[in-house]
Amino acid sequence: MGFKVRLRSLDLYIYRQLHLCSFFFWLIVFCTISCVSITGQNYSSSNNFLVDFSSEIVDNEYIVSFKQFYNYDARLKYIKAALKTYDPSSWQVLPRNNPASNYPSDFEVVQLQSDIVENGLPALRKHHSIKHVTPQRKVTRTLTSLDGKPLNFDDNEIKSQQGCQFFQKWHSSRPFAKRSSLSLGSSFWETAGKFVRRRLMRALPRQITSILQADVLWNIGIRGAGVKVAVFDTGLVKNHPHFKKIKERTNWTNEKTLDDGLGHGTFVAGVIASNRECMGFAPDSELHIYRVFTNNQVSYTSWFLDAFNYAILKKINVLNLSIGGPDFMDHPFVDKVWELTANNVIMVSAIGNDGPLYGTLNNPADQMDVIGVGGINFEDQIARFSSRGMTTWELPAGYGRVKPDIVTYGSAVRGSSIKGGCRSLSGTSVASPVVAGAVTLLMSGVIHLGGAINPASMKQALMASARRLPGVPIFEQGWGKLDLVRAFQALRSYRPQATLSPSYLDLTECPYMWPYCSQPLYYGGLPTIVNVTILNGMGVSGKIVNKPQWHPYTPQYGHHLEVALSYSDILWPWSGYIAVHISVSSLAANFEGIAQGHISFTVESPPEEGETEVRRSHVKLPLKVKLIPTPPRSKRILWDQYHNLRYPPGYFPRDNLRMKNDPLDWNGDHIHTNFKDMYQHLRSNGYYVEVLGSPFTCFDAQQYGALLLVDSEEEFFPEEVSKLIKDIDSGLSLIVFADWYNVSVMKKVKFYDENTRQWWMPDTGGANIPALNDLLSPWEMAFSDEVFEGDFTLGNHEMYYASGTSLARFPSNGLVITESLNNQGMEVLKGQADKVEKVPILGLHQTSHHPSAGRIAVYGDSNCLDTAHMQKDCFWLLDALLQYTTTKHVPPLFEELKSDVVLDAKELPQRMEGNHLYRYSKVLEHHLGTPHTRPLPACPRLSWVRPQPLNKSGPSTLYKAQKLLSVNLDAPFPFRPGPEPQLPKQPWDSPQTVISESWHLSDGTHVLKKCHSVNRCRKLEFPFSPNILKMPDITEIRCNIEVHEQIQHNYHISEEYSDFDDYEFQETCIDYICPNSELDISNKNFDESLENISLGQNFETDDGYKFSRIAGHHVEVHYELVIRNELSEKYCPNVQFIDVLELYLNYKKNVCDAIA
Repeated sequence: MGFKVRLRSLDLYIYRQLHLCSFFFWLIVFCTISCVSITGQNYSSSNNFLVDFSSEIVDNEYIVSFKQFYNYDARLKYIKAALKTYDPSSWQVLPRNNPASNYPSDFEVVQLQSDIVENGLPALRKHHSIKHVTPQRKVTRTLTSLDGKPLNFDDNEIKSQQGCQFFQKWHSSRPFAKRSSLSLGSSFWETAGKFVRRRLMRALPRQITSILQADVLWNIGIRGAGVKVAVFDTGLVKNHPHFKKIKERTNWTNEKTLDDGLGHGTFVAGVIASNRECMGFAPDSELHIYRVFTNNQVSYTSWFLDAFNYAILKKINVLNLSIGGPDFMDHPFVDKVWELTANNVIMVSAIGNDGPLYGTLNNPADQMDVIGVGGINFEDQIARFSSRGMTTWELPAGYGRVKPDIVTYGSAVRGSSIKGGCRSLSGTSVASPVVAGAVTLLMSGVIHLGGAINPASMKQALMASARRLPGVPIFEQGWGKLDLVRAFQALRSYRPQATLSPSYLDLTECPYMWPYCSQPLYYGGLPTIVNVTILNGMGVSGKIVNKPQWHPYTPQYGHHLEVALSYSDILWPWSGYIAVHISVSSLAANFEGIAQGHISFTVESPPEEGETEVRRSHVKLPLKVKLIPTPPRSKRILWDQYHNLRYPPGYFPRDNLRMKNDPLDWNGDHIHTNFKDMYQHLRSNGYYVEVLGSPFTCFDAQQYGALLLVDSEEEFFPEEVSKLIKDIDSGLSLIVFADWYNVSVMKKVKFYDENTRQWWMPDTGGANIPALNDLLSPWEMAFSDEVFEGDFTLGNHEMYYASGTSLARFPSNGLVITESLNNQGMEVLKGQADKVEKVPILGLHQTSHHPSAGRIAVYGDSNCLDTAHMQKDCFWLLDALLQYTTTKHVPPLFEELKSDVVLDAKELPQRMEGNHLYRYSKVLEHHLGTPHTRPLPACPRLSWVRPQPLNKSGPSTLYKAQKLLSVNLDAPFPFRPGPEPQLPKQPWDSPQTVISESWHLSDGTHVLKKCHSVNRCRKLEFPFSPNILKMPDITEIRCNIEVHEQIQHNYHISEEYSDFDDYEFQETCIDYICPNSELDISNKNFDESLENISLGQNFETDDGYKFSRIAGHHVEVHYELVIRNELSEKYCPNVQFIDVLELYLNYKKNVCDAIA
């Protein structure tokens, strides 16, 4: 008589007690065991492969989008009508043979001959049934070895030769992609705090479903049944052993196969719906496989559009898209995503793998109606690779939205391999199917709610139930970490409503509200803009009725704030925005303190079927702001955002020519994106930085000490030049950081597609030097078209000049500094870089002898301020230039380095002939074949909301979980079988709590469980099941026995690296008693029983676990840490199974006593 000792609980014990291994442990383990490519492939650890993405415009192929869905004959008729004046042989509609061909569609792919493109495109766009015409795009994911060897495919895994060298450099050579897979391998994780040489480690659980407690829902019969989930990826083999409900497989590529030849699509499908080995979240769901990438990792926009249309026709419920790219202006793609969600398809998409840089969000995850997912590691830290917000759609005039929406585990997650078995991958393309699987599982549990579960309500539930990560800003984690069980609690009693993201604006709460909390507000400053997303769970469309109201709290100085609001006219699909512009009243010019209030408005949606009244939801947005007296002019800096251009929509090339894998300038060039580190440095030095999103004619120069003009690509209005002359004469200073410009180099760095022979030409260089020279010409300053690069030293500061320009003209009474640099322009053009002496790179000039006149400082390279590809920062130089421009004091170092070079170049750089900058410029327009300046736009005029004061006070802390109507996220969760436990809300927060629980097992055995929470008790967190199985032979469970255990971790990663940690502790714990003294250790290398082992004698099992008999039945465990290994469950094979650790459900507990 007895019961089986389940040693898995020891594994859980070690898992909860020990921390994850150190950074170097994971780096070496993943490099030597499972380096994984961005395309989701496994590698061994020799030689090198380069991962790259490319996107090309296909030569003379265009997507013609219609305003409605038409059958093929109607579509062809409209195209013929639009092109009726052209020879029919000069154009053709390309055939599309796929499952959607027999259904109405809203687009066609048309190929035009080169001689009719110029006039044929406008003819198509003018047709009344055609919405827009855009180029067809080809997306390629490539993996190439350095020696040119191709990939080899072998059985279950795709093998190739790659170490981790690429990933060590990856964030400074981020591959650009139009629409690319977002899986990673051995990317570095964020580390919190200082590095610890030795630390406790814990084994990783085998299954992501266990960590997120999917078995809680499985145990009550929720397993994904009734939900259609679509996987858009590389396909799936027909009879894969992991899947039991593959409803449909469709191929949208030009290859004649439905199978997955790469493994990425199989892995993603496995995370969502695998039914064995590496379990997916929703094993009973219907899988719909959409093969949109070929085995050569190529896809086209038109393939996605057809597949999206088919998904709408098939009434797909959940769609996972583990791809992304920076082009949020790819109109056919973006419009189709809106159409999908409008048709009740819940889309989950990866936020991107371009972290830790800010401003690196990928589309479509950056859309309001899509659930954008970021990645964390198993220490609940934001994964280094996970892209950060803000969105850049709204720049330059506005401010970006909060993304990602939520985060979940995306590092070393296990999923299905091609022909069975499991593998581990990392990346946000792994985190995305984790959430997609969770959404599928959740939806199957509330499917009876019908239309109440939609893209908005699902997103609301996920966000409201997420667990906030401490110390992580909102633009890195969104609402926090996915909590599957709490999300189900939110959904099961959900009532349709509108909510906000973020749900409150506390501009004092750091670090969560960074960057809003990084700078207080003051009178005279430009309005601070916060872009808030409205999620409307009441219907696919809605609107804000009446006008939003601003309620300042009089006792909390809310009347010192002025608020202006702009918002969506229509909330569609399922979402919209409200932009909050916050300024400070003149009453608070010398005030310091906190101001509070709230904004309120009402959202309405049409009634649903069977309803007669419109749906309404009243929304409240609390606001809290720190105010200070207006800082002195010398401490106020104005950042010019208006004259920065980026991709999309145009090809604006990288600022550092050596960064060949990241060819485009796409991060927004904002102080809160790729210039974030510079901004933080300025703030730490006491400067206040404001952002100008309008022309120079729209700011009061008397307020600012310096205008900061960095990496500008835009042209300037003549009125801006005239105003700047007056402003500098009146005391404003100007600091310019330029970049390379050379027409020959621009032609050299154009894109070329070998297959389509299509060129993509940049319209300017790293900066628009001709435009800058026009701006600086009144002061006889100009930059050259030479491109330089190299290391040098200024004083004791190590510097790197990364593809910068030089000074061509400068006033003779100015101060110029020169350095010896390499001619990078010649290197790009001819392959050889010569050393050039005395290259003028820095100039300082006092514009007038008048005491009130300002100063100008110019430097030829901005890469040392830009975090995107920074190698050595020059923040010290910016400090020195600010000191000079705002105080007239010339740093002694500059006086020492002053050069006597004379700069008076006769010829200056010219704009590239035939460039198309006017297509993307806010300054230029095209008229009669010639670009010219547009009329100067009017300055923004905000309509300030009339305050409606309230004599009340708001809470000092605004943070609290967003409360969805009729939802109590902390209520006990019901389960079957057995009664519902009466558990306290958070017992681990009550040190002296005593909990008693009574259970009756199926055989009549009575179990009474007591837990005394004491200081020395260990905290446990794991999924639980109330079904303790049958225990007819159990006689005793003794607890509260003090045990001294020593856990020894002896992990051997490689011959070059090993470590050994000892950890001794004392705790009150559960002791398992096996009354039968003969405990047979079967199938092991030992034939004696545990009872026959003398004290102190060691024995070892054949799977590497070592035991020592120390006293009675107390066991010392020497646990060899090996990834993917679990403790065996067969050490007491002749007795009945029990696991006391499975008594509870969905709560953290201090497990101390148990009595049967």
